[in-house]
Amino acid sequence: MDYQVLADLLFPHVTDTPESLEERFPLREVPEGAVITRMAPSPTGFVHLGNLVQGLTSERMAHQSGGVLFLRVEDTDAKREVPGAVEVLIDTLKHYGIQFDEGATHDGDAGLYGPYRQRQRAGIYHVYAKKLVSEGQAYPCFCTEEQLAAMRETQEANKENTGYYGKYAMWRDRSLEEIRSELNAGNPWVLRFRSTGSIENQFKFDDLVKGKLTITENDVDHVLLKSDGIPTYHFAHAVDDHLMRTTHVVRGDEWLPTLPFHIQLFKALGFKLPKYVHIGPLMKMDGTSKRKLSKRKDPELALTYYKAEGFPVEAVYEYILTILNSNFEDWRRANPDAPADTFKFSPKKLNPAGSLFDYAKLTDVSKNVISRMDAAKVYELLTEWAKEFDPDFGSKLAADPELATAVLAIGRGGKKPRKDLAVWKDAKPYMGFFYDEYLEAPVFDEKFDKSVVLDALTRFLEKFDINDDANTWFNKVKEITEEMGFTSDMKAYKADPSAFPGTVADISTFIRQATTGKTNSPDLFTVMQILGYDRTVARIRAVMETLK
Repeated sequence: MDYQVLADLLFPHVTDTPESLEERFPLREVPEGAVITRMAPSPTGFVHLGNLVQGLTSERMAHQSGGVLFLRVEDTDAKREVPGAVEVLIDTLKHYGIQFDEGATHDGDAGLYGPYRQRQRAGIYHVYAKKLVSEGQAYPCFCTEEQLAAMRETQEANKENTGYYGKYAMWRDRSLEEIRSELNAGNPWVLRFRSTGSIENQFKFDDLVKGKLTITENDVDHVLLKSDGIPTYHFAHAVDDHLMRTTHVVRGDEWLPTLPFHIQLFKALGFKLPKYVHIGPLMKMDGTSKRKLSKRKDPELALTYYKAEGFPVEAVYEYILTILNSNFEDWRRANPDAPADTFKFSPKKLNPAGSLFDYAKLTDVSKNVISRMDAAKVYELLTEWAKEFDPDFGSKLAADPELATAVLAIGRGGKKPRKDLAVWKDAKPYMGFFYDEYLEAPVFDEKFDKSVVLDALTRFLEKFDINDDANTWFNKVKEITEEMGFTSDMKAYKADPSAFPGTVADISTFIRQATTGKTNSPDLFTVMQILGYDRTVARIRAVMETLK
């Protein structure tokens, strides 16, 4: 077989060469040790937490090393493509702090190593396909779907491995005349890789997450080009990662079974193999056992979920770092005010078995993140969220920024800031009572007669002075407590509860409920300062009328 004749027969219009492509896509000028990596999603329209895990891992590795992160769209499977999916992916990852240095954008491509959409790179793949054919490392296959199905049935019946290999690779050694005859008849063909591997052979391979792996060689003649000339993922990613000068491939460990073929393919093409970072799956507890997060079962897999719930971007970002690198939490405790992206991320600290998603832990991280924000930032992010997901509340926040910011400033700052908010959804229940439309009627503890509550509120209004400081204000509440036979001495109450009708906490709760409609609220003295004398008195008097 004259393989060069076959190559010219299959690719008569390919005049470019691997050498010219090497010149067109030269080595990058980056610092020594810089990581060049990518995200290479298929445009299926569903952006999930796993994308963010991969994106953050790639972004940290690239940018901490002075390298490059680029976005490549692997759209070789036209059947799965969803219109607009690329734009959704770009916007979503950008929202979560994953910034690309180059690659696919809303308006096309940005960067010197494009096109960054694989369907636009068909001519490039054909150059390397022709090279492999000319070297006897690839060949055309004219098998029909019916023939392949029959082959698979035979293999299953014989309990053999399924696939196109060995004696089943029926077009591997056909003559040039047979191939020419099929081409002249206009029959469709795919290009297959001529594997030299054997499942009897194994070799060692180092993965940056999984460690040293024992791998069985690939013996299957996988498809490189489909009948429409578009490459399979396997072939395209090898060519692209080489020409885009990728040093590290970050991907899910579901790709591990294909690794033997990818290693084989890089070697056949004469390319330097990138380092691989195979990330374990995201899991959650289901009863007493772990399982992978599921698109069908778990709404928290979709990134849109976190935005709708109101988790700040910073909180999701930090939480992902905690599940990827176990030492992040210690670092955060030692550096409470440092930006999260100053943490030294390491792919070697990734759990080879995957990460456990813990919603309660995410909530705790989010509370801490929000508690470190100043009131102005909380107001900005909350209002932005509310305008989209709770427009009525959003309009109220936007109408009076001074009021909202003052409310959000309560208990903020200092060594032990309040942690009332875990998500922006919590804000309305927390502070909605400041807006009369959201004020709820109080429900007082039934163990106290209405007359007792009315007496406490009456006494409070008689003593209330908006100009009092916090200590004077609370001393007046204690005076009311003692006047009504209640006690301010909590030790005495615990020693003999029957000696008193209640405590200062009960009196305070009556006043709190009349003012806010709630049994729990931010600091009541500060609440009254923000509401002002007239609104505070009007609210208490309105409640008193219902008690008469």
